[in-house]
Amino acid sequence: MASSVEVKQITLITPSEPTPTQTLSLSALDSQLFLRFPIEYLLTYEPSHGSDKSTTIAQIKLALARALVPYYPLAGRVRARQHGSGLEVVCQAQGAVFIEAESSADISDFEVVPLYVTERRKMLSLHVVDVLRGDPLLVVQLTWLLHGAVALGVGFSHCMCDGVGSVEFLNSFAEFARLGKSNAKPVWDRHLLDPSHYGSDSVGHPEFHRVADLCGFMSRFSHDKLTPTSVTFDKISLSELKRVALTSRVETVSYTSFEVLSAHIWRSWAKALNFPPNQILKLLFSINIRKRVEPSLPDKFYGNAIVLGCAQTTAKNLTDKSLSHVAELVRQAKEKVGNKYVRQVVELVSETRASPDSVGVLIMSQWSRLGLEKVDLGMGPPAQVGPICSDRYCLLVPVQNEMDGVKVMLAVPTYGVDKYYKNLLLKNNKAAC
Repeated sequence: MASSVEVKQITLITPSEPTPTQTLSLSALDSQLFLRFPIEYLLTYEPSHGSDKSTTIAQIKLALARALVPYYPLAGRVRARQHGSGLEVVCQAQGAVFIEAESSADISDFEVVPLYVTERRKMLSLHVVDVLRGDPLLVVQLTWLLHGAVALGVGFSHCMCDGVGSVEFLNSFAEFARLGKSNAKPVWDRHLLDPSHYGSDSVGHPEFHRVADLCGFMSRFSHDKLTPTSVTFDKISLSELKRVALTSRVETVSYTSFEVLSAHIWRSWAKALNFPPNQILKLLFSINIRKRVEPSLPDKFYGNAIVLGCAQTTAKNLTDKSLSHVAELVRQAKEKVGNKYVRQVVELVSETRASPDSVGVLIMSQWSRLGLEKVDLGMGPPAQVGPICSDRYCLLVPVQNEMDGVKVMLAVPTYGVDKYYKNLLLKNNKAAC
């Protein structure tokens, strides 16, 4: 996408009504080192007829200001707590950043996989790397594309919310833009995920264990060595993966779409990158714990309510054994996550500041079930949904007009791209070019 982006205006948006002035503690899961980065979404919208640019911008700004009333902590600033290792948010209505920009890109450009990892970086011009410097927790950029189409870039500080919470905010924001009102009643209650002395034994938590690096693992994944890829799996392709997994087992086992797809992606990735046979590899994937803890977290809890599931094996086993074997590893990793497991993670990240290492790891995040495809600002549902930047983290994103479809987005070391596509593609699915 050889196009320019020009920032026209940057505005600090504060809540439209008075909000509490207070300091709120973030949970141990919010505060963990692993989440010190932004969640960044990119949504594109077809041209909307009937309103001019200035009217649209005014409506979006007002909607953001209104959404920041119930979600007023997102207008605050994060700092380290004076006592302890956690974080807290100072709520003084400091505001979120809104950016208006114009681009020479056409909306059809976003149907094509980026040529390099940071190609779309300017669709969210302010990239907040470290919120502890007093940077904003929420950045929204509306970029006008050719012919009146729109790209919406949104960045959230991950320490404030997880994927579920961030998209709940986006849909509330969209309701204010579309309808002028929202019934959003977000729940803070971060104390529910405070340490409770369950014990911090890490034996059952391989996500925090380091493994030997037998191949200069991280040197393969610098940005200049990565090529973005994108492959869409429709309902037929996912059914085919399930059939393959089922026929390679003696006993009858039914796997979910996530279990077979994540196993297939992990195997394809490992086969393409030629790791040493005895290199330990891990698949880390986020698991929503809202209904896995006791008692369950309240509805509309928008903090980080995720822990990492961890499937682990050698490169040889991953590439040589069957799809069902790997899908079973994923399923077992999911089944381990219950109330005790979660509470142990809370203790570990709080007491020892445990954090996953990068060696041998493929991280996967499931955006396809968050509701991003429903974020309607009054311009209709988004035409495309994805990340601002493609990266070595694998994202499963929704496909518009395909309820059961999933787009797999992953930046792969360039030397392995062709082999990765060959391994991943089935006869029914398709790669973006």
